[in-house]
Amino acid sequence: MIVLKMGGDIYRRGMGDPLINDLGRLLLRDRLIIVHGGGDEVTSIAEKLGKRQVFITSPSGIRSRYTDRETVEIYTMVMAGRINKAIVQQLISRGLRAVGLAGIDGEILRAKRKKRLIIIDERGRRRIIEGGFTGKITCVNTLVLKALLGCGCLPVVAPVALGEEDELLNVDSDRAAASIAAALKADRLVFLTDVEGVMADGKYLKRLTLGEAEDLLHRVGPGMDKKLLASVEALRGGVGEAIISSGFIDEPVMKALSHEAGTVITVG
Repeated sequence: MIVLKMGGDIYRRGMGDPLINDLGRLLLRDRLIIVHGGGDEVTSIAEKLGKRQVFITSPSGIRSRYTDRETVEIYTMVMAGRINKAIVQQLISRGLRAVGLAGIDGEILRAKRKKRLIIIDERGRRRIIEGGFTGKITCVNTLVLKALLGCGCLPVVAPVALGEEDELLNVDSDRAAASIAAALKADRLVFLTDVEGVMADGKYLKRLTLGEAEDLLHRVGPGMDKKLLASVEALRGGVGEAIISSGFIDEPVMKALSHEAGTVITVG
């Protein structure tokens, strides 16, 4: 079982033949679930609709979107609608039996709404603000995913979760992929992104242990920090290994799985 997190850059540039052909080959030998991102597309559409997007930084340095009620509606529309269905359409057009879902479908993703957030403001001071409609995943219901996998389908999941009051919540796509991978005890979690892997001290790293990944969390840039955090969470949840690699090379998935490309993260 493989869980593949596909970054928004891959969606924006278009899923080319190398990636789609690779997915087809993988499905001949293994089961696969795709979780996708698309934050830049959400920002673009929101601003076209006249809704300015606000980004905040946590005390640990993690940057994220501030999601008020109007933003979560736009977020859901773009993630579960525009992006999810465009990916499904491309996969189906190449003969892959893709089924598009959001985390709210079948209660796949349940999350706890963050009622208050501690942020670092532009002056470097800590502030407490209203939490909005951002959530931390608390439960993954695998029933629907297992049913789809059992009939030979390829689930494609958008990172929208249900809160404790059944409200829509924005959840981080990397950590959603990690939660799904852990719940299914996946063999591997692969993050396809727009860079070759994890970089430290000016060079890309081929391998990291879980402890080394934790140590690097505050030394990598925005975006990669979430992928490292998600990798750590997946490994602690029982996933065999996490791989962070480029989606813009020939045979991107197969090369990541064979450790010919990317950064491989293991428990020890």
